[in-house]
Amino acid sequence: MTALAAWAETQLTRLIDEVYAAVCERIELYRDEKVVPRADLHRSIAVNLRYLVDALAGTPSPGRGAPQETGSRRAHQGAPLPEVLQVYRIACAMLWDLLVRHARTAAPEGTTEALVDVASLLWQITDNHAIQVTEAYRAASAELLAARQRRRSALAGALLSGERMGDAGPWEAGRLLGLSLDGVLVVVAGETRGPAEESLAGIEGRLARLGVVSAWQLTPSVQAGVVSLREEQYDAMLALVREVALARTGVSPVYRSLTDTPRALHLARTALAGITPGRREVRAFSASPLAAFVARDPDEGRRLANEVFGPVLDLLAEERGVLLETLREYFAAGGASEQVAQVMHCHANTIRNRLRRIRELTGRSPADPRDLAELVTALQALELSSARRH
Repeated sequence: MTALAAWAETQLTRLIDEVYAAVCERIELYRDEKVVPRADLHRSIAVNLRYLVDALAGTPSPGRGAPQETGSRRAHQGAPLPEVLQVYRIACAMLWDLLVRHARTAAPEGTTEALVDVASLLWQITDNHAIQVTEAYRAASAELLAARQRRRSALAGALLSGERMGDAGPWEAGRLLGLSLDGVLVVVAGETRGPAEESLAGIEGRLARLGVVSAWQLTPSVQAGVVSLREEQYDAMLALVREVALARTGVSPVYRSLTDTPRALHLARTALAGITPGRREVRAFSASPLAAFVARDPDEGRRLANEVFGPVLDLLAEERGVLLETLREYFAAGGASEQVAQVMHCHANTIRNRLRRIRELTGRSPADPRDLAELVTALQALELSSARRH
């Protein structure tokens, strides 16, 4: 076996070139230098073949770390693992064929018997070689994935907070995250189940399978993400969020400019806060611009609600609830008392009497444009304020 290894040593330069040519011919990936430069491929084949021949000879090899180095480097270059391992199979097979041809034609007696020992050792070395390459490749891939996720999280955090990352403004951050500027955007905010424990596990990958790009940040209390989608994908996105969410989750209204992401996060968190603690529920914030306006200043909203509805809020809970529900349905029906009566299962005159009672208590009439604006805004503020107390 030592003699065979010594002979293989004399053929190494030619074998390296032949293996390199065979790899380039058989594996399409290596025909293009964009992934693995040719000089890098040739050097790698040389080092790893040297490692094999030295192992057959039983001598220490300076290339003992070659499998790990190659596996790690190919992962960083983005070469697929099957193609990386195929190079080793080609190299090993061509080394074996070379030894067999030599044994059959020009080798001294006894060489054929030595081939049996060489075969066993060669396949053992090759198998171990492949394991080392695979482990190094997977370790490097895991590191790359973790680094990519950290970068995406940082970029998503910058969008959600409105902070700049060096020279990267919101548009550059969005481009780096792969967010489309042709569709609409939504922010989703899920309450963590424990300190920094995801409540929307695997959401980025699940959305990607729908053709929806998203980027997420996990904080101790909230898992928040910016979602880029076409308008017709909204319902499917919301259905998936409802399927995945394990805790209270708020969804912002759709928006179009990445610079509005911090505002959208605020609205998503407002929707989240309106869900009773401990419930597994997804709530989308109202698409009404008025709701968003009121949500921007909760304290002022509470003050407005108390000023407009003070006497109503002082009533007993049952009467207060009926009057506010009547007013809510009245606005939803566009001021049609008959339609409200159908919804609330009562006579239209009953609705008119309740509206008269509201007018007496608040001093404001839904028929007056200015009073109407105050009533609508105060009712919206009251609903948001009540939601936050849950």
